[in-house]
Amino acid sequence: MADTTLASSEKGTDSAVSVLHAGMSSREKALQILVPLLALAAGIGLWQWIIVANEIPKYILPGPGDAAVALFTDSGTLWPALLVTVRITFMALAVALIGGVTIAIIIVQSKWLELALFPFTVILQVTPIIAIAPLILIYAPDTQSALMICAFLVAFFPILSNMVQGLKSVDHNLLNLFELYGANSWQTLLFLKIPASMPYFMAGLRIAGGLSLIAAVVAEFAAGSAGQGAGLAFRLLESQYRLNLPRLFAALIMLCGTGIAIYGLTSFISWLTLHRWHESAMKREN
Repeated sequence: MADTTLASSEKGTDSAVSVLHAGMSSREKALQILVPLLALAAGIGLWQWIIVANEIPKYILPGPGDAAVALFTDSGTLWPALLVTVRITFMALAVALIGGVTIAIIIVQSKWLELALFPFTVILQVTPIIAIAPLILIYAPDTQSALMICAFLVAFFPILSNMVQGLKSVDHNLLNLFELYGANSWQTLLFLKIPASMPYFMAGLRIAGGLSLIAAVVAEFAAGSAGQGAGLAFRLLESQYRLNLPRLFAALIMLCGTGIAIYGLTSFISWLTLHRWHESAMKREN
């Protein structure tokens, strides 16, 4: 009878602890959403207060309401421009993913190729894109291709460097185990090195996603592309020249929102890939 009472008491304690943990988990999830939203609202409120308190006219510093109105009144100009910039960004990121992963695998498979290609990869990384953008604009077949090449060059190196580091960071004991069972180099690559490199690759993906957007905007600034197919960077310059600051702030808000969306998308892809097996994305059990 005492054992039964003790067991039921322990069971009740365990149930209470599990309920407490579940409550804490729900609370943490709610706070993860509410805290950034409250901080953003506080920033917008501070922005509006500064304008009202100092009686700043909107042709010098527009308020949040003015920027929000510009998002709708100038939507026929801003949204097509945003689509151009986003298309260039994702095309460059896709090419960077394919090229970076492929070259990383080739480099890891051959020490001599790594030594031969290493100087070129470093040169591409340390050379400012704004310095080589004029050359790319001269030799590229069209402006859109030039913009994509510029964005690709910036997004390429984080993918390459993180993938190479991941492929080289495989546990040596596991490598010895694969050799012991007679696995060839390609089997080791497919079933050990590539899965083990996924955390590094996902970190490079998150970095490259943001950099590709930045590079696309910088390339648009350097190209000065105008007309119907102009991106959001040209609309920023156009708004500056015309002193249309509400539209300029609206374009900046769209760029910031796009950057946040890209980071959120790449973080979600990383979580989907890693949350079942890697410690960086798994919840602590204790």
